[in-house]
Amino acid sequence: MNKKAVLIYNPVSGKKSFEPYIDIIRYKLDLKGFTCNIYKTKYENHATEITKEIAHLHDLLIVAGGDGTFHEVLNGLMEIDGAPPVGYIPSGTTNDIGSSLGLRKNVEKTLDIILEQTIVNMDIVKSNFGYFTYVSGIGKYIDISYKTSQKLKHVFGHLAYIFTGIKEFFISTKFKGNITFNGSELSDTFVLLLLINSKKVAGFNMIKQPVLDDGLIDVIMYRHIPFFNNIRFLFSFVFGIKKLPGVKHLSVKDMTVRISKNRQWNQDGELVGSGNQKIEVLPQALKIIINPKYSHLFLNQAEEKYE
Repeated sequence: MNKKAVLIYNPVSGKKSFEPYIDIIRYKLDLKGFTCNIYKTKYENHATEITKEIAHLHDLLIVAGGDGTFHEVLNGLMEIDGAPPVGYIPSGTTNDIGSSLGLRKNVEKTLDIILEQTIVNMDIVKSNFGYFTYVSGIGKYIDISYKTSQKLKHVFGHLAYIFTGIKEFFISTKFKGNITFNGSELSDTFVLLLLINSKKVAGFNMIKQPVLDDGLIDVIMYRHIPFFNNIRFLFSFVFGIKKLPGVKHLSVKDMTVRISKNRQWNQDGELVGSGNQKIEVLPQALKIIINPKYSHLFLNQAEEKYE
């Protein structure tokens, strides 16, 4: 019996270099016994609409684009029954999700990994703003991904984010927050909160040894310390130093964040809304194909082979 695959791709992700590979993808899928339907996204949230409409009719879903495109597909998958395994071909600017799963921008090599079909069940996080895969953040620098122009991304790649970040260096983003987690409560003035289910965020190594199927999400809180905020960010993001004054690390299965100012939240690189946020980890809710060398990130299940 012939199997069906669907490719959903964003033609403007990264440096707009994906489309020449479509024929190669179709050819390699055909060799593995898949017929392939192809959909090109045309506007914001189009990938979510396509996924909800046709994903359940296929045996394999391949996503090509940046973290934002993957985020849209995820939010479609979580709303349907019988979702197929997902293979991801990173073609965006930073590609944190792909990097964390051992999937690179080399389209043909990543497609070969997808066709090996090493499938794991990955934790997903549900919030009042929707679902996210790897990060939700509020505070300093979280708006860089959508403040940076597509033109700069196409020309400079990840460096474009650095240029935008320099502009925000002197902008104050402190806010009061009340956080409830694990039966505890914490109130303070913060400059940044990150909820992370990944190794990388914005291209920086944030969690040394993440476990992506344990039903928990890592939380990093940066308390406001006048004159030292940006210094801590430098040591934390660039040099990877984890133990710093005013920086608290947690692992939680659910959390509620109430904030004093109506600030914006970023999820998987996309603006999703503002105000308070309540999150809950959905253990092993997404069937995703990974590089087998990264199976150590999934400690609570055996690798399985999709037939």
